[in-house]
Amino acid sequence: MVSTDKERADLEETTSAEDQKAYEQFVALYDESLRNLTEGEIVRGRIVSMSGDSVVVDVGYKSEGLIPAEEFKDVEGKVNVQVGDEVEVLLERTEDVEGHVLLSYSKAERMRVWADVEQSFKEGRVIKGRVIERIKGGLTVDVGVRAFLPGSLADIKPVKNLETLRGRELEFKVISLDRRRNNIVLSRKAVLEKEYEQKKAETLEKLQEGVLMKGVVKNITDYGVFIDLGGIDGLLHITDISWGRVNHPSEHFSIGDEVDVVVLKFDRETERVSLGYKQRGEDPWGLVDKKYPVGSRVHGKVVSLVDYGAFVELEEGVEGLVHVSEMSWTKKVVNPSKILTVGQELDAIVTELDLQQRRISLSLRQTERNPWEDLGHHFPMGSIIEGKVRNLTEFGAFIEITEEIDGLVHVSDMSWTKRIKHPSEVLKKGDTVRARITNIDVENQRVSLSIKEFLPNEWQDFVEANRVGDVVTGRVVNVTDFGLFIDIYDGLEGLAHISEIDFAGGKLADHYHGGDWVRARILRIEEDDRKVGLTLRGVTQPSAEEIAELEAAARPIEVVPEAGEETPEGTADEGEGN
Repeated sequence: MVSTDKERADLEETTSAEDQKAYEQFVALYDESLRNLTEGEIVRGRIVSMSGDSVVVDVGYKSEGLIPAEEFKDVEGKVNVQVGDEVEVLLERTEDVEGHVLLSYSKAERMRVWADVEQSFKEGRVIKGRVIERIKGGLTVDVGVRAFLPGSLADIKPVKNLETLRGRELEFKVISLDRRRNNIVLSRKAVLEKEYEQKKAETLEKLQEGVLMKGVVKNITDYGVFIDLGGIDGLLHITDISWGRVNHPSEHFSIGDEVDVVVLKFDRETERVSLGYKQRGEDPWGLVDKKYPVGSRVHGKVVSLVDYGAFVELEEGVEGLVHVSEMSWTKKVVNPSKILTVGQELDAIVTELDLQQRRISLSLRQTERNPWEDLGHHFPMGSIIEGKVRNLTEFGAFIEITEEIDGLVHVSDMSWTKRIKHPSEVLKKGDTVRARITNIDVENQRVSLSIKEFLPNEWQDFVEANRVGDVVTGRVVNVTDFGLFIDIYDGLEGLAHISEIDFAGGKLADHYHGGDWVRARILRIEEDDRKVGLTLRGVTQPSAEEIAELEAAARPIEVVPEAGEETPEGTADEGEGN
């Protein structure tokens, strides 16, 4: 169908208007593409295409720019942009030999970073960066460009091993820069000091005695634990860690532990804080008198051994002492480790309680029967026992009565008349002997024995064979200022007082010596005290020939050294007598 003239005119008018609009748009775009771009300027562009080696970026110039794809790769080596992304790039040259605009993404990024670093330096602003590597004097940090962190500025306190910061993303302040030399110096210490002061101010507002606060274990020493409360360190002394025994703080804490502590004391002037850990709970000694009354039987664990006893933990914070004297009824305990071991559990009896001194005395032996109380029933006074010699001392011999109890035979009870200097003269260890019980002291745990009843009675033999007025021959055993002690019968000694001795003046020691043979007359025999009085007056003394015969037949005797005479044991005291 043929259009009318009016319709044809209208169509021509419409077509002409659209073409005009399109033409104007083309001109505008062309003008835009020819705008002046300055080399060294950072411009925005859009990625229009990507090939294996290059990224094509349209910055609105008459031609596009090429950027090596390498500049868009991340740390893992992957290109981190795609077609359509807008990027800021540096216009290095408006046209290369091939007619392309020469652009750089990495240089634009570097310029932008430098601009940001310079601005943060002027404003004192904090920037972030990642520690890359350890170098001489400090660390290299990536803040978009490489920067230097001196080791002395890596922390508030010296860092022993800077390698521990490697790979960490941290905050820093720029303290100096030189763009011409590409030199940036950072400080992490400045950032931490500011945070420290802020935390400290907040902590000071909350700090007061008696409050419960959270903290982090910062350091552990032999005497306690230092805890960071937030800008302020407090000392938790070893005595305030536990109500119980603490050998070392490391038994309870490790560096970095988060803990709740009680502020015991705070001095605002010196900013010293004393902390408590055990104070979070009740003092167990508050109920000790009710839980562990005197006489009660308790159960505990040995936690420490000392020379004088063993400490037994009854519960955390409550310990009692078993003294060595309370470990056994019959054994003399010199070393507690011979009886007990650390960690051993045992029962004991509470014998004493001192709440003020926080002391509990315990007895291990009282958990068993007292064999000393039973001894008198089985072996009454005067009874005869038979046992082995267990030990010899200078003053006597210990004889086994029961498996648990020994009795002592004193040297004075080993012979009727002989002067026994050491028990080895009569007994030796391991001998089986008979003895009579002469005394039982339960309180002091002592039994006295005598064996002389079962040995020859020299006194009785002498009394039966001699009368007052008889003349006897013997040897001088001891010379004193007041007389002579003379062995007159198998170790039985008699005394001749100085008034019963004729001598030409001076001292007796000038005329008589130990070992001399003499004759004497019996003046008296005192049976109750077993004493014999002698006189040398009017008695003919033995001749040299008689003395030679007596020497040949005599047994050895022990002569007491005269006053001032040197002996292997030393010098006898002047005037020493029987």
